[in-house]
Amino acid sequence: MDNTYFLSQSSSLTLVIIISLVFAALGIYHSKKFQGISNYLTANRNIELFSLTTSLVASALGAWILFGPVAAATWGGIGAVIGYALGTAFPMIFLIYFGRKIRSEFPKGSSLIEFMRKKFGKSLFKLILLMTIFYMFIFLCAEVTAVAVLINYLSGTDLWVTALIVLLATLTYTLYGGLRASIFTDNIQMIVIGFLLLILILIISSSTGDNFSFALIKEKNPQLLSSSYIPSYTAGLTFFIAVAATNLFHQGNWQRVYAAKDYNTLKSALIISFFVIVPIVFLMGFIGMVSFSIDPSARADLGFFTLLLKEQTETLSLIIIILGLALTISTVDTLVNAISSLFVVDGKATFNLDKKTDYLKISKYFIVFLSLIAFGVASKGFDILYLFLLADLFCCAFVFTVFYSFYNKVNEKTAYVSIIIGLIGGFLMFPYPDFSKSLLVGGLMSKDLFSPFVAQSLLFLSFVVATFLPAVILKLKSN
Repeated sequence: MDNTYFLSQSSSLTLVIIISLVFAALGIYHSKKFQGISNYLTANRNIELFSLTTSLVASALGAWILFGPVAAATWGGIGAVIGYALGTAFPMIFLIYFGRKIRSEFPKGSSLIEFMRKKFGKSLFKLILLMTIFYMFIFLCAEVTAVAVLINYLSGTDLWVTALIVLLATLTYTLYGGLRASIFTDNIQMIVIGFLLLILILIISSSTGDNFSFALIKEKNPQLLSSSYIPSYTAGLTFFIAVAATNLFHQGNWQRVYAAKDYNTLKSALIISFFVIVPIVFLMGFIGMVSFSIDPSARADLGFFTLLLKEQTETLSLIIIILGLALTISTVDTLVNAISSLFVVDGKATFNLDKKTDYLKISKYFIVFLSLIAFGVASKGFDILYLFLLADLFCCAFVFTVFYSFYNKVNEKTAYVSIIIGLIGGFLMFPYPDFSKSLLVGGLMSKDLFSPFVAQSLLFLSFVVATFLPAVILKLKSN
């Protein structure tokens, strides 16, 4: 075993294969009894409270929770942590209201896009469909990359090996069993996630002792808890706007809105999910601040692991791998089935192919094609945070117009204009990959013409502009 790693490659690889195969076998075995297109798309619309709740939470929490909130906390402080936690969970509250609306007006539906197709004409719904698939594809790449990087960090296993095993196992059972398989495996994965996260957080709090407290952060990095620390507010709002907007376009959530046995089951599941997600994401951010206060030189996104793996313990590494795989596979199966279902439901209206076309079959080929690209991205270990932020920007430009149209009549042309203007405004402010300038600030115009706040808050301002500019356009057009 290489001393720089916590685990041998053979041990980690064996575990990855076993866990992936177990989830695949469970998914296939359970969904054998539930075949047919209705089960594939909406699990026959009879999912009970426990299954719906665990599935919503497991789908929302991917391997990103081990990296994202931990890293964001080190520069955005308590504001970033609260924004991240609420942004991840808040769509559950929105879905209580939008879910009721969409279920009552379109009871036989299975996607948000179908609803949009009824509201708007042929071209705008295609734009919304394209954006939704783009966002979920980026999410897919991010999840597979995250678990591959995690296992590489622990054991030195090549990124492509983990990516290949995880994708093959997940595709096998999800393309066979659809939403029914995804929800069933989510139930098991969420129990595993909850149990292992609790164990690991207890280990961190006991091993760091008195250091696991706000007092340590206040002593070492008081700015992270300061009410006058501006980046805390901008980071918090940035994460809240971006994460909440994107999750509202997650087809996996809309499938579950339709899969609920009745509206009361859906409402209860969404409320419970909200109160489960918030403390988990908040705790991970808090751990990031503690880790940064103990050792500011450690890599920000690895704070959770640097606190946990002070001693090179194989047992802890094995637990982390099981947790990472459960988090990843529960999210990836949701994304795979969500993209596939969009293709099945909206493919006919989008492509207008021959009447005998089997859209379910084509959707599976399409998913395999996207998975090959995701495999390529994960194998290279690209930093997909920037791509993720770009996908967030797209969702922000769409979010107001789309959900405003739920309750108000919006002309298709006006909707189109508002989205495009929102996108252009957001792009002008969106920072370059090094975050030093944007197309407008430092590009088309000198940075000196703008206040320091503008120059330092480009990401925040790009999301604010993309989100609220369409609202201004719609308001002006309605007067």
